[in-house]
Amino acid sequence: MKPVVNKALFYFLSFTWGLPMNIAGLFIAAAMLITFHKPRRWGPCIYFETGKNWGGASWGMFFLVNKDSSERLRNHEMGHSFQNCYLGFFMPFIVGFPSVTRYWARRIWELAKRPSSKDYDAIWFEGSATRLGYQYWEKAKML
Repeated sequence: MKPVVNKALFYFLSFTWGLPMNIAGLFIAAAMLITFHKPRRWGPCIYFETGKNWGGASWGMFFLVNKDSSERLRNHEMGHSFQNCYLGFFMPFIVGFPSVTRYWARRIWELAKRPSSKDYDAIWFEGSATRLGYQYWEKAKML
């Protein structure tokens, strides 16, 4: 998979094939705006910063990250936005639910003092999101 570099195509795919995740993202963005969180841009995406030390979550072209998030985390969440363009209506089932389940399983293991020995990107859908985000970011710098 390669990231959708053309912004017009990204938005078209996001609001057609990727509409279900973007509808959820619009509701989450509205809730963040109502609670006075400042929207920010990262590539073609809109994100909000909230909380500390928890990571991020993506819904279509909208995502949340912890305050003081790294470039790597923002690129990763943006990568999930590109996955949404490719997977569309299947995104929640192929990436969304497995990603949430895996995140919470890892957190529970960490709280039980048994941290995972595998890198977060070791599973295909997380590694793919990171690669897509960085590929887009590198191409955007060259434009």
